[in-house]
Amino acid sequence: MNAVGIDVSKGKSMVSIARPFGEIVAKPFNVPHTSTGMQDLLSRLATLQGDTRIIMEHTGRYYEPVAEKLSSAGFFVCAVNPKLICDYGNNTLRKVKTDKADSLKIARYGLDNWQDLRQHTGMDKKREQLKLMNRQFDFYMKQKTAAKNNLIALVDQTYPGANALFTSPARPDGSQKWVDFVASFWHADCVRKIGAKAFSERYHKWCLRNSYYFQPDKPEKILAASKELLPTLPKDAMTKLLVQQAVKQLNTISALVEQLRAEMNRLASELPEYPIVLAMGGVGPSLGPQIMAEIGDVTRFAHRGSLTAFAGVDPGVSQSGTFEAKSRHASKRGSAQLRKALFQVMSVLLKTAPQDDPVFRFLDKKRAEGKQYYVYMTAGMNKFLRIYYGRVKEYLASQAKPE
Repeated sequence: MNAVGIDVSKGKSMVSIARPFGEIVAKPFNVPHTSTGMQDLLSRLATLQGDTRIIMEHTGRYYEPVAEKLSSAGFFVCAVNPKLICDYGNNTLRKVKTDKADSLKIARYGLDNWQDLRQHTGMDKKREQLKLMNRQFDFYMKQKTAAKNNLIALVDQTYPGANALFTSPARPDGSQKWVDFVASFWHADCVRKIGAKAFSERYHKWCLRNSYYFQPDKPEKILAASKELLPTLPKDAMTKLLVQQAVKQLNTISALVEQLRAEMNRLASELPEYPIVLAMGGVGPSLGPQIMAEIGDVTRFAHRGSLTAFAGVDPGVSQSGTFEAKSRHASKRGSAQLRKALFQVMSVLLKTAPQDDPVFRFLDKKRAEGKQYYVYMTAGMNKFLRIYYGRVKEYLASQAKPE
């Protein structure tokens, strides 16, 4: 049997081929990620005698074209969690970290775990696109938060408290009333220096222009509050430019976030498990597609414990002799994006408190037992994933049965 260890990096890979009892079939050699390079590798692998399995680390996106090319050629390809490779075979006092050493280490891992290797199955295009959009969504959400905080910091120096003047929720296009307000009334003097009647007329026109409901008593309240403010930046052209540019940046990112959210929901609705996922408590058209994107095809997990380990919400076990730990931290070794979405689901459940939902009842029970906040939140995430695994896998199996 031949274990082909591939250490993948950007633009090239280091490949080693080993057999049992320390036999090295091929010393580490470079393979560029080009059509010619991959064809040369396929030709070389085709000359090997006996069962051949290819092992590589499941890191980033660099391994995907290599795994797809080798799988389509009919080879057994296994993409291993890099944590397993990192923890394997460190039986030396020397610290060696090179591509050549890593490829040999991966090959030896394949030999020692030959029977446990699982063949890599690439995601279908819809799931791959959904995951890619979710990663972009997460990126732009961070940008939106930063842009919002930046705008608030500026407004606190020109119109303190302007972000708390309105409680209206964000519109479907991502725009918010307070943001549109400071785009026009960017300084407290824009309100208190023009008089009550003039401001009321101007505010009324602003509401009509931006399609907001006009409350007749609102201008008076805004004017009264503005008279007590102490802005630190002057009302000049430079201050106006800074505030309006910050508003423009926030509105642009907010619109992009909402476009991605809508497209993710549309794409997720084409997957078979969509109605089952959205029927679960705390999950809606925003969090549902995010969870589906990170989990992917649930049938690729051997059991529900594999899914909780993938998410990094499994507490693990710590026992030695007569000692046995009663509480353990979550492993946090899996998808950070999935844990973030699950945490938001738990927050929704605690706010809405659906008494018929099993996950909420479990959360409430742990909370009543006096468990710490992050303890019962993590336990709830674990419970949610176990239910998710059972319901989705059962539904997919029922859909696969011939009528």
